[in-house]
Amino acid sequence: MTLKSRRRGAALEDAILEAAWDVLIDNGYPGFTYDAVAARAGTSRPVLSRRWPQRDDLVVAAIAAYRRRHRVDVPDTGSLREDALGLLRALNADRIQMVTVAGVQLMGFFRGAGTSMNDLRASLIGPDEPQPFEVLVARAVARGELPDVPRSAVVVTMPFDLLRHDLIMTMRVIPDEKLVAIVDEAWLPLLTR
Repeated sequence: MTLKSRRRGAALEDAILEAAWDVLIDNGYPGFTYDAVAARAGTSRPVLSRRWPQRDDLVVAAIAAYRRRHRVDVPDTGSLREDALGLLRALNADRIQMVTVAGVQLMGFFRGAGTSMNDLRASLIGPDEPQPFEVLVARAVARGELPDVPRSAVVVTMPFDLLRHDLIMTMRVIPDEKLVAIVDEAWLPLLTR
């Protein structure tokens, strides 16, 4: 007879957070309970409540863990246009599940916590962490591809903002031709004017 080894530490926490994400996807916030997560993770409710005293703490931890597991690297091809398109394509493919969860499954969370999607995003991203499109623009300036002039954050982050808007509004992956239009027809002309 083989005894199942008991998970501890990081292995247990990873299993719980993955199970929590799955429960959030499958059941939404109303069905997101300690009991449901514990059952899915193969552990007990007290194990969860010791680590995350409030259900909302576990929700945020599950979202943060998903974000870490699905981190999108900022491309560095040597071309601002190609980097921007590569980043938009990667975000488009990867973030649809996150947007669906945030847009549909978390409405009860936002209402109950008196918070918003923006507040959640701010808690997941450090205050000194540069936005991906800020990184792309800084690299393009360093290469001499763009002039070193002040630019509004609205302009610099526009591709991501437009992508996020379309993902939220359609709950679908955005067609590639729209991503190309965002970069070629809106963003690059604003950056270079």
